[in-house]
Amino acid sequence: MPTKEEVLRQVIDSGSLPTLSTVASTLINITGKEETTIHDISKLISQDVSLSTKILKVVNSSFYNFPNEVGTIQQAVAILGTNAVRSLVLSFSFLNMERPAHGKGFDYERFWEESLAAAVTAKLIMGKVSDTDAEEVFTVSLLQNLGKLILACAFREIYDQILQDADGSEQRLLELEEERIGANHAYIGSEAARHWMFPETLAVPILYHHDPDSYPQQNAEMMTEIRVAHLAALVSNIMYSGKPIEYHAPFRERAQQMFKLEPKVIDGILEKANTEVAQAADYFGLKIGGTASIPELLQEANIELSLLNMSYEQMNRELVQAKMQLEKLTGELEVKNSYLEGIANLDGLTEIYNHRYFQEFLDREISRSIRRESELSLVLADIDFFKKFNDFHGHQAGDYVLHEVAQLCSGLIREYDLIARYGGEEFVFVLPETDLDGAVIVAEKIREAVAQHLFSFGEDDYRVTISFGVSTFECAGKQVMKKTELVERADKALYSAKKKGRNRVEQYVEKSGWFGR
Repeated sequence: MPTKEEVLRQVIDSGSLPTLSTVASTLINITGKEETTIHDISKLISQDVSLSTKILKVVNSSFYNFPNEVGTIQQAVAILGTNAVRSLVLSFSFLNMERPAHGKGFDYERFWEESLAAAVTAKLIMGKVSDTDAEEVFTVSLLQNLGKLILACAFREIYDQILQDADGSEQRLLELEEERIGANHAYIGSEAARHWMFPETLAVPILYHHDPDSYPQQNAEMMTEIRVAHLAALVSNIMYSGKPIEYHAPFRERAQQMFKLEPKVIDGILEKANTEVAQAADYFGLKIGGTASIPELLQEANIELSLLNMSYEQMNRELVQAKMQLEKLTGELEVKNSYLEGIANLDGLTEIYNHRYFQEFLDREISRSIRRESELSLVLADIDFFKKFNDFHGHQAGDYVLHEVAQLCSGLIREYDLIARYGGEEFVFVLPETDLDGAVIVAEKIREAVAQHLFSFGEDDYRVTISFGVSTFECAGKQVMKKTELVERADKALYSAKKKGRNRVEQYVEKSGWFGR
């Protein structure tokens, strides 16, 4: 049996190590130098337009939840820091690398899905146990099982049989790798990281993530990363090994033992894992199949175990009862989900759609308008002198007026139109299949109805008016209008309406700016 060093040399000589992208290789090299600047890193990444676009997509997603849009790579590097940007570049480099040849028993796509699950879960766990930057442990967990891929490429037929004999058991897999190859995947993955000149903060946790207690040094920060990667691997195995119960109890026990996590915190991590993985896969351009939540996987596994010990009659009886209970729970869940979805999309005061839902709706309608080459108009509306109204009559009267205006306007538009609260006393209307002239007519109808409406609150009656700005989406020709431009045009027209005396409708026309009805 060869030594593990001899196995490593054989792997390297065979060309089985995946090839890093040029940007990733160069980035690892320059980030280790003190003289490297943000400009140097930004310039390197910007050379790859595709990579730059992918990084900005992730940076501006809920993966980071930044309040303001990040528009350039230099901004991204400045805000995220070197570790986070390096993590993103390495993630894209590995998740999108050319698929190497491997044995028929090794599922490459499933491998990266499991790796991404471990990385996302590691980030979740790190957020609960430490204020340390989670980017390093994200990369560690993404690459912690890279040795499996390398061994599968270098020893195809042998490794296919090893995977089959291990039957989903991680511990058994490590033992079989040692017995039949001479080195396990943790060692090979760690040495591959060193071969690529990765820092020790990445290479060491890859080596020890299966057995944190064997880590010989006293670096507390490194130990935290190793333990988090270990726990993340257990969660990934819960999701993908086909034996969720086998990994569930060890995860809970070790999470409590290593970090004293409360049961409700552990439950929260398990409940969020599959949705977070699905979102991350979309951000990183990885197509994955839908996975059940971990609670669902555990429930199904427990049912299977209990069924093994039942007689046919017991099974039939239990299944009927379970089906009835499931149908009841499904009905209740649908009602609750519908309610939760509703309140998540609604503005609590006016009971119409909120700003977030408006943005999602407008994105969908713009896409539909482009596909069908159909008209689409936007109307911004603002209650005139509303601050003075609030100051004079009080905020309760102001809240009443906001609610009543919203309800009155809702009854004046079509079923497939949208009214939403844009913010403060501003409302926005999205009118599909409507040109500029048609939108002006709708706005004028609403303006007149509000102006004529008597608002009664308590013992007092009030009159309010609204100003409107109208714009139309343009998708003809090579240049497609951006959503922000559509909103900006309506806002300019609204400003014009206010400037010209309020209680009026103004429309925006590209050739001459904006003008009245």
